[in-house]
Amino acid sequence: MTNAATYLLAGNLVAFPTETVYGLGADACNADAVARIYIAKGRPADHPLIVHVASMDALGDWADDVPGFAISLARSFWPGPMTLIVHRSELAGDFVTGGQNTVGIRVPNHPVALGLLEAFARVGGKGVAAPSANRFGNVSPTTAQAVADELSDYLSDSDQILDGGPCEVGVESTIIDCTGDAPRI
Repeated sequence: MTNAATYLLAGNLVAFPTETVYGLGADACNADAVARIYIAKGRPADHPLIVHVASMDALGDWADDVPGFAISLARSFWPGPMTLIVHRSELAGDFVTGGQNTVGIRVPNHPVALGLLEAFARVGGKGVAAPSANRFGNVSPTTAQAVADELSDYLSDSDQILDGGPCEVGVESTIIDCTGDAPRI
């Protein structure tokens, strides 16, 4: 995992499994690396990306004014297939948020994803921006082979695909808006 984390920190892309689908990750603090995600996916630049972190301890790095109910949700359901939308901090650049004043944060529940995120934190990374590892509008991949089939023409030789076997869930995480007075799915 340290190799893949170092590749991320150097500005490369790493596709990795979560319990839901495979994600295409880049250092969430590196605008050029994140731009490569949009190019590889053919995704509009105003569509926000989810920032994946190793634990809920990183929530405060990415969010400002996190409500108590969001912290309770994180404690109850992370790691797991839940993304929290919160008011963004200065760390969450427009290139990740699509210019919105919010950011999506998630702690996935997959040993490969968590290993990558923990290794990334150890080498100084703050978070990994990672939408699903497919071309925009296509079905999200649930195997490393599906990622390779879909994106190999758009990845460079220094990018990686981590094979963690098939994903268990097969659909994207539940997104919960935590910017109001109460959570909203």
